[in-house]
Amino acid sequence: MFRFIYSVVFYLITPLIILRLVIRGLAAPNYRKRWGQRFGFFTPSESSKETIWLHAVSVGETLAAVPLVKALQEKYPERRLLITCMTPTGSERITAAFGDSVDHSYAPYDTPGAVARFLKRVQPKMLIIMETELWPNTVAACYKRQIPVILANGRLSEKSARGYARVSKLSGPMVAQLSAVAAQHGDDGGRFTALGLPAEKLHITGNIKFDLELNAQIRLSAEALRQQWDGTNQRPILLAASTHRGEDEIILQAFSLIKQSVNNALLVLVPRHPERFNQVGDLCLDAGYSLARRSNNDSTDNADILLGDTMGELMTFFGACDIAFVGGSLVANGGHNMIEPAAWGKPTLSGLSVFNFAEVSRLLAEAGGLSLVEDAAALAESVIELMKNPEQDQQMGLSAQQVTEANRGALERLLAVIDNSLSQ
Repeated sequence: MFRFIYSVVFYLITPLIILRLVIRGLAAPNYRKRWGQRFGFFTPSESSKETIWLHAVSVGETLAAVPLVKALQEKYPERRLLITCMTPTGSERITAAFGDSVDHSYAPYDTPGAVARFLKRVQPKMLIIMETELWPNTVAACYKRQIPVILANGRLSEKSARGYARVSKLSGPMVAQLSAVAAQHGDDGGRFTALGLPAEKLHITGNIKFDLELNAQIRLSAEALRQQWDGTNQRPILLAASTHRGEDEIILQAFSLIKQSVNNALLVLVPRHPERFNQVGDLCLDAGYSLARRSNNDSTDNADILLGDTMGELMTFFGACDIAFVGGSLVANGGHNMIEPAAWGKPTLSGLSVFNFAEVSRLLAEAGGLSLVEDAAALAESVIELMKNPEQDQQMGLSAQQVTEANRGALERLLAVIDNSLSQ
């Protein structure tokens, strides 16, 4: 009954969803493309192969899924992987990471018609959902067709759990229909069971983002980029990664204070969403800073700020910087992935809003690899201290790196859960 009401509401708001796509398409034209896929009109490239469907909602989940996808391709070469997402930026990352070695589509909207149409065309043998992207009709349709649904690298913050609990008549049956939840941490697992997940379906596997591999190619790219940014000036480089609306202004305030103490500091500012690149560039110019753009391959010799207005380079940026600030945390967005700079051995800073990475932030902070700051002044103070104390900078980065090394192994445990479900 409650899922019926949910479905009716979803159908009723579909025109508004389309309108939102149109509006977003004004700033990001890719939002105007491939609408048919969002309504289930997708045909796999090789219908003869059994398909494993993996859903990664956006860029962060896509990047987290990279080692999992490569492991699945190696383990199940006879099967075809289909990767879905919801955003154009996620789509670009999928194409860049895997090319035509996987099928790729936008996920169908969670209406009974679109989901049924998609499943009839794809006929997946399993659905793997990254982190927390649960949709009642999608899960129910897979359950009805005996398609196992695994939540991989599952996380559930207290805030999200409260939201699900408010609609327990809808979320409870959905969670109960999952075949397995491979949760990042015991706290996440406890919240899933509280929502209705049977205890025997819960597996605590850890966070697969700790299994990040920094190969020789990306290390060479980071070294070359560092030389390009730094030249012979030995400039200390602060990276502000994945910043959100309202956060860039705070970063610029902090940078003004940093420049008073470390005049030759370079800020590499990377907004989270590409449609904001030009807006953030204007903010930098309005604040009186000289600006270089990564998209133009501009020289940083005479620039205060380098705008990271490209896609797919953030991991390399982490390797090229001295200090990393992880955005979405000075505003109430819950933060982004701190493991990436930590894996590079970079001292890592974040705002106080870290509920999306509560356990990761706790581990890093307790080890001394992460500092949490509440405002522009605190951010500037931490950066200045690290820039003026190379030994402290190095030790903090080493502590962060040791945390990542100590928490590897989640991918292997997750693969065991997937293999068990496929073999049943």
